Amino acid sequence: MTRECAPPTPGSVAPLSGSVLAEAAVVFVVVLSIHAAVWDRYSWCAVALAVQAFYVQYKWDRLLQQGSAVFQFRMSANSGLLPASVVMPLLGLVMKERCQAAGNPYFERFGIVVAATGMAVALFSSVLALGITRPVPTNTCVISGLAGGVIIYIMKHSLSVGEVIEVLEALLIFVYLNMILLYLLPRCFTPGEALLVLGGISFMLNQLIKRSLTVVESQGDPLDFFLLVVVVGMVLMGIFFSTLFVFMDSGTWASSIFFHLMTCVLGLGVVLPWLHRLIRRNPLLWLFQFLFQTETRVYLLAYWCLLATMACLVVLYQNAKRSSSESKKHQAPTITRKYFHFIVVATYIPGIILDRPLLYVAATVCLAVFIFLEYVRYFRIKPLGHTLRSLLSLFLDERDSGPLILTHIYLLLGMSLPIWLVPRPCTQKGSLGGARALVPYAGVLAVGVGDTVASIFGSTMGEIRWPGTKKTFEGTMTSIFAQIISVALILIFDSGVDLNYSYAWILGSISTVSLLEAYTTQIDNLLLPLYLLILLMA
Repeated sequence: MTRECAPPTPGSVAPLSGSVLAEAAVVFVVVLSIHAAVWDRYSWCAVALAVQAFYVQYKWDRLLQQGSAVFQFRMSANSGLLPASVVMPLLGLVMKERCQAAGNPYFERFGIVVAATGMAVALFSSVLALGITRPVPTNTCVISGLAGGVIIYIMKHSLSVGEVIEVLEALLIFVYLNMILLYLLPRCFTPGEALLVLGGISFMLNQLIKRSLTVVESQGDPLDFFLLVVVVGMVLMGIFFSTLFVFMDSGTWASSIFFHLMTCVLGLGVVLPWLHRLIRRNPLLWLFQFLFQTETRVYLLAYWCLLATMACLVVLYQNAKRSSSESKKHQAPTITRKYFHFIVVATYIPGIILDRPLLYVAATVCLAVFIFLEYVRYFRIKPLGHTLRSLLSLFLDERDSGPLILTHIYLLLGMSLPIWLVPRPCTQKGSLGGARALVPYAGVLAVGVGDTVASIFGSTMGEIRWPGTKKTFEGTMTSIFAQIISVALILIFDSGVDLNYSYAWILGSISTVSLLEAYTTQIDNLLLPLYLLILLMA
């Protein structure tokens, strides 16, 4: 592999590092575990995709080193193509398996479409990398061609004509979003992160368009429509304002007033009517009735408002310390940034135990607020734009090398995706027994507990480093131990969780994801919960 990629000057490109190989080994363990659990023609496609993604990943790394990539990607990490390529296909496979066990053919086919869409966008990213690599990597092209041919052949004979069109539509949206967002937002993503984030957005946009064109009364769950409309609406709003502010200064009062007026117009004139068409009722009235439907929900909302106030006070306190510090480059330490992880854990655990639908909606609203505030900060919208820039700059790290600050949004996504992604009709009839009962807690375990404990103990007491990384053996071990303790506490406080003696699989899943946290250079807040979710669902 190294020989075929070597440029004319010998030795000018380094071979695969040990950390990249270790990350790849962990990903292959996950892929083979899912393959063993599912064991059908779709799982063979996932294995073939992982093999070709491993070979192509080195090409992306080489392009990033040489500065020859089509767009400007985040430079403090490798390409991450392998760990990102297999997420959607594996998620679709385990979703298909669980919905098949629950006797729900609609969501079983939906899982197959998710897997096929993930494979399509991953193959497109691989072709993009190979197409601009010089000299052309012959052996890798052959491997990718064989894997792609097998995947396309199997999927073509497994999908209906409508499903094939659905996958191609999502792929087309993905191509356009890549060209638009990666141009507008340089250095915000690695190729793998772009594949994962933009692939998910493309699939959601395609689903929203499909359901809007075929909507009938009482079709679907209002919660799902609420999430789709909010996410797609916020993304389209960002593209609209990015295009608009190319031609005008966004920092003036006139532009700021126009921004707020257009936000109201788009929200009241597009998003709300769109949601009204899908759920067949007044969206604002439905949301109000939903939020205050029971006394428990009122108490949860009051508790969450208190935690949100605490998070704001932490930001203000740390900025006050920076103002009094002599160093102008004062940054919040790792432990301080992890305060937010503890606050999020305290937010999600009561919601999961007491009222998951409320947590589903509240997380969606919070995501919309986070994205809107990031627009205000990014475009310097008065009166809060400059203030947000000053307050949030204290919590930047090497992953926020682009114009956007995304780490807090990734944290919210990592905690919420296990709540959003599992189809609720497939969680009935005992189909989420055993390790699968921990699926809603995947974000809490992987990010809220595991990543937090690993960072704190690794940075303060860690001495033995994993080869090729800054992560420590002590941090990883304490992370695994803390997650095991958390599982025991979940068993005590959540009477709905019954593990059915599947302790070995749970321990293996937690250990595998903790090793991935030690070696990956991708956004762990986003990647780790998805991998733990996939393993627990299998």
